[in-house]
Amino acid sequence: MTRPTARVLAMLELLQAGGQRTVGDLAARLGVDERTVRRYAEHLADLGIPVQAQRGRYGGYRLSPGYKLPPLMLTDDEAVAVVLGLRAAERTGLATTDHAATASALAKVSRVLPRALGQRLDDLLSTAHFTIPARASVPAGADTLLDLAGAAQARRTVVIAYTAWDGQESQREVDVYGLVFHSGRWYATGHDHGRDDVRTFRLDRIASVRQGDGSYVVPADFDATTQVVSGIAAVGWAHEVAVVLRTTLAEAGERLPPSVGRLDEHPDGVLLRARVEHLGGMARMLAGLGWDFEVISPGALRDEVVAVSDRLRASAGRGVARTPGPAGSGGPAVSGASRRRRPPSASGR
Repeated sequence: MTRPTARVLAMLELLQAGGQRTVGDLAARLGVDERTVRRYAEHLADLGIPVQAQRGRYGGYRLSPGYKLPPLMLTDDEAVAVVLGLRAAERTGLATTDHAATASALAKVSRVLPRALGQRLDDLLSTAHFTIPARASVPAGADTLLDLAGAAQARRTVVIAYTAWDGQESQREVDVYGLVFHSGRWYATGHDHGRDDVRTFRLDRIASVRQGDGSYVVPADFDATTQVVSGIAAVGWAHEVAVVLRTTLAEAGERLPPSVGRLDEHPDGVLLRARVEHLGGMARMLAGLGWDFEVISPGALRDEVVAVSDRLRASAGRGVARTPGPAGSGGPAVSGASRRRRPPSASGR
């Protein structure tokens, strides 16, 4: 917000307090001259705010008696951004414990908009289609989300009451490095003092948050999204895979999302470490990348890569027509047109 705009809004707040304010008083409170105050009053009038001017030695400004400022003032572009943002949050599952919060917020925004703009937005919502389907989410409590966000911003350690996947309850002292919304769930990631390691916690499993003792510094190279997504990808799968990709780390990062696995530099390219349920799927993914690669482990992945190669070779061969050639030739027949169009050999002149 620019400083002149902020001062115009500050003047509106002063006038909303009630009564009449002299030009000199407003100028002193806003830190501007009286001529600027008059310009601000004109600006408010242009916005549709009923500012009344009283001329004379003790003249000043006041709002029309009985005027109530609407709780929300938005331009058309701002209203579209807010409404579409709420609808996107509704479809992606970006919500707190109260599933109706997004719908009620959308209704409140619609009620305070001018009728013409509200109708246009209703038309938009009734005709718009989304390629992203509505997601079934696991919501987190609003207080939990806001408390953790405040702690992360202030770099203050918190103590959380946490229930693990197996139902075991514990008190965990955590330095929250970041919050991540992924696949319909909120996660907090940071340093777990009890485990002396970086851990990830689902917010819907946090029963309470209270401020602990101490502060901390987030590591400069820490990426909360990568930590959460790669951590989820490494849990519960049957096979641990290590493959060297013959490409650069930048190219691999563009093609492979963090959910695939961890990428590190390697003398021969990029080392991909991942956990997968089915090695055949990993073999097909490697074949589709288009890069040369070397399977480090497990050995069974090499067998799956060979199987993919054999299937591709067999599929390519099915599209080739093999008809008998002239007797004794042992080769495929060549049509007369093909014979006439064959270019001369390099040695023929």
